[in-house]
Amino acid sequence: MKQVTLRPITKENLRDCLHLEVDESHTELVANNAKSLAEAYVNSSLYAFGVYDAGARGWETRKSPMVGFTMYELVAGVGFILRLMIDRNYQRQGYGTATMIEVMRRLRLHPEVERIATSHRKENVAVAGLCRNLGFRDWGIEWAKDFEDEVYMILDGKGR
Repeated sequence: MKQVTLRPITKENLRDCLHLEVDESHTELVANNAKSLAEAYVNSSLYAFGVYDAGARGWETRKSPMVGFTMYELVAGVGFILRLMIDRNYQRQGYGTATMIEVMRRLRLHPEVERIATSHRKENVAVAGLCRNLGFRDWGIEWAKDFEDEVYMILDGKGR
């Protein structure tokens, strides 16, 4: 199973993050990284990370390429996984699952996080399957009913 390490987006790796691209068939399903980073810049409850293969651990400077991008939010007792994108050159290699597992692990370390949640576009069946395999289930929270194109999911207590 793949393992990843997450590094905050900084001036040193910003360009790498902005150059990540998804497969053309996924462009409508994944938010733009530049927009996500702009949101994180003005919102202190958002945390943005570059995703690297675990082989990059221990190296101060980049010895392996950034394979993806992720961002989560801490608000109202919920660690919400807002973004997950894996570069088209690294898709279908296990990096998406490894990234979700690492983000979930990190969220559990925050004492204020009582629940872990995420969402995805209704037509994104790949992410839906990934989330269900990791223990997420549909979340019928009242405010989410206003967003008809999104499926909101919460991690079952038994999730990885």
